[in-house]
Parts: sequence; C-alpha cells; structure tokens
Amino acid sequence: MSMIGKEVGDFRVQAFHNDEFKAVKKADILGKWSVFFFYPADFTFVCPTELEDLADRYDQFRKAGCEIYAVSTDTHFVHKAWHDASGRIKKIGYPMLADPTHALSRDFGVYIEDAGLAERGSFIVNPEGKIVVYEVNAGNIGRNADELLRRLQAAQFVAEHGNEVCPAKWRPGAETLKPGIDLVGKL
Repeated sequence: MSMIGKEVGDFRVQAFHNDEFKAVKKADILGKWSVFFFYPADFTFVCPTELEDLADRYDQFRKAGCEIYAVSTDTHFVHKAWHDASGRIKKIGYPMLADPTHALSRDFGVYIEDAGLAERGSFIVNPEGKIVVYEVNAGNIGRNADELLRRLQAAQFVAEHGNEVCPAKWRPGAETLKPGIDLVGKL
C-alpha cells in the first residue's frame, strides 16, 4: 500500500534538540516542508554515517524551507547520551525525535514488530502534512542526503508548478517536462 498522499497522524513526542529536551507535535510540522528520517537505533553503525551526512547538508535543507526530524525508537535521554558520546552526532543541528511507544514508526509504516525498531525510512512531508515522497531501505543499506535534498527540491518544484514534472536526475534550474506537450509525438 502506498504512503503517497497519506496525512501524518496526530502526534506529540519528546525530542533532543540544541542540548535541550522539548516536545514536538503535529502542529509544529504544518505550514512548512519536513523530512522524517527514521533509523533503527542510537549507538549503531550505519546510522551515525547517515545522520552526519544529513547534518553536513542541514543548511541546504533549511534554505529550502525544510526541517529534518531524525526518528528512532530510543528515548530522548538516549539521544542526548549518544550526542554527548559521539563526535558525528554532536554535529546534528536538527531535532532527534524519541519514539519509544512506536506511535510514529507505526504511523509511517516502518515499525519492525519483532525487533522493536524502525526500518530506514525517509519521508518528505508537504506543508499540509501529507507524504509526497518516501523510500524505505533494508537496515544494512545507508541513504544519501544529496539525493534526499534533490527529491525535496523536485517535490517543491512540482508543488509550485503543478503543470510540470521533473524527469530523472532533475536538479533545480534544469528542464522539466510538460505532460501533453512534451510527450506528443514521442510515443
């Protein structure tokens, strides 16, 4: 079952962000673009490489009007402990959401019941709170922040220019396609 167009359910979770604990709720994501970046667990092997990759590009996501939310089934206390212990995780400027009740992981369809962990899922959510792009990877396959940023930019372009679509490898400023015009005579 596709998650495209699914509205994010109501939620309220604890987060570790900028050396503080704070609550994050659905109302906080509305009105702006968001990335929910699920990963299995703190203090693991692939996860810090992905989270550091996102941290290195965080300013570009922010320039695009997007907030990143890293999410695991760990508590906000574990997020803080990992932050304090890891040079890679210290780089993170975006909120790390705690999902120990698995409410968010279940809502996004990435919860692994037998393990009590989340799959590696990346979700781009539009300002109306609806999923417009997502991918879910096996736990042993890391993701690429550059590609996630490109997909965000494409989703934003399409949202703004509804009559145009972005072809493979599209980047901001590149040509787009206009269905009905570009496809006539090419079939």
